[in-house]
Amino acid sequence: MKLRHLRYFLVVAEELHFARAAERLHIDQSPLSRAIKELEEDLGVRLFIRNSRSTRLSHPGQVFREHALRISSALLQARESVKAAANGFHGQLRIALSDGITPSRLATLLAKCRDEDPEVEIRLFEVPLSQQIKGLHDDLYDVGFAQSNAVGDGLLAVPAWQDPLVVAVLSKHPLLTHKRIPLEEVLRYPLVMVDPQACEGYYGQVAQVLCTAEAEPLVAEEVASIDLMLTLVSAGYALALVGASQVAASRAPDVSSRPLAGMSPALTTYLLRADTAPSEPLARFIERATAGPPDPRP
Repeated sequence: MKLRHLRYFLVVAEELHFARAAERLHIDQSPLSRAIKELEEDLGVRLFIRNSRSTRLSHPGQVFREHALRISSALLQARESVKAAANGFHGQLRIALSDGITPSRLATLLAKCRDEDPEVEIRLFEVPLSQQIKGLHDDLYDVGFAQSNAVGDGLLAVPAWQDPLVVAVLSKHPLLTHKRIPLEEVLRYPLVMVDPQACEGYYGQVAQVLCTAEAEPLVAEEVASIDLMLTLVSAGYALALVGASQVAASRAPDVSSRPLAGMSPALTTYLLRADTAPSEPLARFIERATAGPPDPRP
């Protein structure tokens, strides 16, 4: 098995079309088909099921794709580590980010790391929570941040910081007559939510707050990012429940916020890592990440 076999396989597995895959790889279709056949003979399995109308992965092909992706990622990280060493860095931290992490807290943390540990290279990966958890198990990441502590065995989830949960509304919205808005009043209007696949932890924490009300929320839209959520609020499409710092950092015009009445919910961001003894650079990073000052309450 050669590295080009893995690369060719991954492109075909993504395209599920040999002609398009060959075009992406800038080779003819014949050598691509021959390379896939060599790989199948080496593994002793059929990776693709093909007919005149379609190409799809077989079950062994689906299993092999997961391993091939990890190998490809590990090779890329090895290449980046070598480059970092050549550029004078003496260590590296691979940090996974999920759930639209609070930008101001992350920026402060990274700036402190740069000042206090300039010899350690920081690499960031924005991934869904499920991919972060898998990557931490597979040693693709050293540490991660997410808004969920449901990580299973072998990983630790430590609270890093909290962000007050507020109602984001269009400026001059009638709900702004409230200094603190009752949740029941919020649910009289459509809400924009994040897609649970894109921001699983964030979605879960907001859903817990919504479950305390008797009324069912009217979800106008599910989006993949906090920025788009606040853009829709600014356009007057709906309200949103977001972190106070997200509203403060947003570039969306005409968006105001109010806390909820009768409760003080907060979005908790967790630091995720393997349940093993951390390296010295990672231990210093964890200390910085979990020792920050509390966020101001609105």
